[in-house]
Amino acid sequence: MFLAIFVWGNRFHVKHVSNSFDVIVVGGGHAGIEAALAVSRLDKTCCVLTMDKLAVGRMSCNPAIGGQAKGQMVREIDALGGVMGLAADRSGLQFKILNRSKGKAVWSPRAQVDKRTYEQYVNAYLYSSNRIKVVVGEAVSLQIKNNSVEGVLLRG
Repeated sequence: MFLAIFVWGNRFHVKHVSNSFDVIVVGGGHAGIEAALAVSRLDKTCCVLTMDKLAVGRMSCNPAIGGQAKGQMVREIDALGGVMGLAADRSGLQFKILNRSKGKAVWSPRAQVDKRTYEQYVNAYLYSSNRIKVVVGEAVSLQIKNNSVEGVLLRG
């Protein structure tokens, strides 16, 4: 049983989510989505906590996937079965190799993506798993008993 305690001002509301989870992921950004999907691929259940259900998978104002640092991370995520590279391929507007005037060691692929299409693709992937549940609230504390998380204190 997963216990979520919501706080509104000085009032508390205890919400029991009927199913238990193997993993709780706080945040629905790139890392949170990849973590939740990795848990699902391991046949485990996962709860993704987010402050805004509509913001899960949302990209920044400069929606780029790739470059020297992030590009390496995307390739590693892709090798492990992640969704970021697939979503970038699906929603790409421009694909470019950066640093072509320099040596091949620093060449780096980058994709400018349509952020709405990217978000829709990632959300469809996330919500297609029956092992992942998205819960809205701000995680402010963990309820720990015998070195195990039993619940999360949520605001909102």
